Amino acid sequence: MEAYQAASQGTVVAREIGAGRTKPGTVNAAIVAYYNSEAWAMLKLGTQRARRNVLTLLRQEHGDKRIAKLTARPLVAVLSKRKPFAARNWLKTIRGLCQFAVAAGLLAEDPTRDIKMKAPRSTGFHSWDETQIEQFEKRHEVGSKARLALGLLLYTAQRRGDIIRLGRQHVRDGALSVTQEKTGTEITIPVHKDLLALIAAAPSGHLNFLITEKGKPFTAAGFGNWFADRCNEAGLPKGCRAHGLRKAACRRLAESGASAPEIAAISGHLSIREVQRYIAAADRKMMAVSGMEKMQRAFAPSETVNSRSQTDGAGLQIEGKKR
Repeated sequence: MEAYQAASQGTVVAREIGAGRTKPGTVNAAIVAYYNSEAWAMLKLGTQRARRNVLTLLRQEHGDKRIAKLTARPLVAVLSKRKPFAARNWLKTIRGLCQFAVAAGLLAEDPTRDIKMKAPRSTGFHSWDETQIEQFEKRHEVGSKARLALGLLLYTAQRRGDIIRLGRQHVRDGALSVTQEKTGTEITIPVHKDLLALIAAAPSGHLNFLITEKGKPFTAAGFGNWFADRCNEAGLPKGCRAHGLRKAACRRLAESGASAPEIAAISGHLSIREVQRYIAAADRKMMAVSGMEKMQRAFAPSETVNSRSQTDGAGLQIEGKKR
């Protein structure tokens, strides 16, 4: 368009042929080659999307630099500008790129090899408690798309990227069969009777249980934003989001006495250690209840003490008001 405008005004503009192309040996060229490699093709689609976002920013900031001159020092400077969780994601992505570049002969050695970052302390996404689940259910009645979304998240323990793909075609012999997008794990989950009722009460008329207002399937991000709005309508705290229901589902399973392998068979977790946390928390809760009941039985006060404590308690409250 610049050349056209210049020509229409009788001006000749000298343009270098191929100036806009990727120059060999640059970070740009390495990333393009990475996208076309088997190493990239082997990544899960969700991982590809996340890494592409990072690599796009890396190209914008450092794409014209020589990949062969890449060292740890400038990489550490790049990572230091990011927040802890983002920095870890950047490091994983750049490490994948560098490992490919070494294999392809673009780098002599991996500059990320000795870069280590501590995992930031965090409990992760907020796990919904029963009061918050009940609050959402009161705001969104059975038959609504929001209530169906809650049920799918709560009774399958799946990620939002898998929830949006679920439909009647996945139900066979009373069970949901799906291959998880992130891990490629194939799972079969018996359909909870309450979930069956929710599905029957909110038919979509589409292959997917959940569709947008325009009658199209949700994207993972689009569903997350839409569900966040439904949580806000229910007056829930900011932390109550879709992924927290996956954790709530695992909590419920643990509190129901399910073992770590049983929970993992439903949720699709690859690490039993991660699932074990829910069981440990459930065990502590049940042991605390059991321990307090034992103490009450062993040191039960007499009727006289009970009667007197009730009277004294009322007197303390009145005295407190006078003050």
